[in-house]
Amino acid sequence: MKYPFFLLFLFVSVFGFAQKSAIDFKAIEKNLKNEKSPYNYEKLIFKYKGYPKSLDTIETQHLYYGRNFRKDVVSTNDDDFKTLAEAFKTANFDECIKLGKILYEKDPTNLDILLILLKAYDSKQDSNNVIHHLGQFRALTGAIRSSGNGKAEKTPFQVNSVGDEYILLNILNIGQDYTRGSKSTKDGILDIWEKDNSKIYIKVLYIDY
Repeated sequence: MKYPFFLLFLFVSVFGFAQKSAIDFKAIEKNLKNEKSPYNYEKLIFKYKGYPKSLDTIETQHLYYGRNFRKDVVSTNDDDFKTLAEAFKTANFDECIKLGKILYEKDPTNLDILLILLKAYDSKQDSNNVIHHLGQFRALTGAIRSSGNGKAEKTPFQVNSVGDEYILLNILNIGQDYTRGSKSTKDGILDIWEKDNSKIYIKVLYIDY
């Protein structure tokens, strides 16, 4: 699902100051389930919902990549999400807010849901909710940015889904003038987006331990 709206506005804010750090997916899975860990899911989601700017890189990585180990995420194939997407498509922003808030409570780290809510609240000039959800969006996309630099096969940006890949592409302003090549890896599909001498590497993860 592509989101051309106001993503250029997000570009500088999201990717201005991210730092790289190695990601240990097994550790993330373990920490999220450990009630004594500082990276326990309930502890992190409390900070995320209350004050997302307080999250550091490791915490945002746990929230974003930890989605691979959760069973309660909302899929774009779910009927409820399809209804939300249709409301967005028809610019029914009141309905977007109503449905989006319900799905947000089920899956607060879903980038698709966050973007729809951002656009809906922006249309209503609800600055408080825009600022809050924008902070969450920056935190999660900052986790993507910290996963690599996108400049080589060994340092790709890593995303959880094809949908998240297109969100990233929109932010990076990579459009139809780029061609895509793909290759399989042991834990995902590596997409190479190329234009002239420029290449961007993005890995769509398929984690299966």
